Amino acid sequence: MRQDLKQIELEKLETFFYSVQCSQAPLLLLDYDGTLADFRINRFEARPWAGVRELLAIIQKDMRTRLTVITGRPASEINPMLQLPKPVDVWGLHGAERLLVDGRRELQEAPEEARAKLEELRQRLGRDAFGGLFEDKPNAVVMHWRGHTQRQAKLIEQKTLALFEPASLVSGLSLLPFEAGVELRAGRDKGGAVQAIVEQAEPDTPVTYLGDDLTDESAFCAINQTRNPHLSVLMRREWRETAAEVWLQPPDQLRWFLRQWEMALSGSGTPALRAAEPTETRLGV
Repeated sequence: MRQDLKQIELEKLETFFYSVQCSQAPLLLLDYDGTLADFRINRFEARPWAGVRELLAIIQKDMRTRLTVITGRPASEINPMLQLPKPVDVWGLHGAERLLVDGRRELQEAPEEARAKLEELRQRLGRDAFGGLFEDKPNAVVMHWRGHTQRQAKLIEQKTLALFEPASLVSGLSLLPFEAGVELRAGRDKGGAVQAIVEQAEPDTPVTYLGDDLTDESAFCAINQTRNPHLSVLMRREWRETAAEVWLQPPDQLRWFLRQWEMALSGSGTPALRAAEPTETRLGV
């Protein structure tokens, strides 16, 4: 586990958690796969890391935090996976879909030409997915090659891009690469979802976003550009180039972050941040 947080990262964390402590309605925005749960080839096996559900339940019980998941999955999959006492607001399909806590669902309408092209590709990939895993979404076609050898993955990627890149020129469609896959899609991305959420909040509302993948970079950028007190967090075991302000490693430092959030809500967390590195011993996990 990473135990060498830079001084500038600790200062950003301390400043942000102080704003959470002073807020009546902070925003905690979270990716799911790779952030709250480890990746699984069968995505329905991706359950939250040990202790994460319990910490989220404590935060939810306080009733001040607006807890929201922004995910590439269909929004309906998240609450059954989290199994929290109450449902959370979910922005699915990388932001093109929203499932509110009262069960209402909103889905961005794609242009007619984009819908026709996606349907054409669905039919084609349903017959031949190049050995990859084809995923059909309401607003997208997706190809995964996680779990394949490097040679197999490269071949699947090449064949997929040869199909997707010309299609991405259709109005309303765009390519969204991610780790071990690529998506041809319509609708807002995670950055657009973050912008929509922040616009609904008061100007001084603290907001953070935790994510791991390339698809989370637009969300990091949106967080960094807001005038609200903010923090963008790359939650990933290995470092990569990112727009995020802070890098933490799951699951230990994820639990540490959520515990710091809980302590900030109770008014007991911020002063000790600089002195307490997020290690297993100090976390008590």
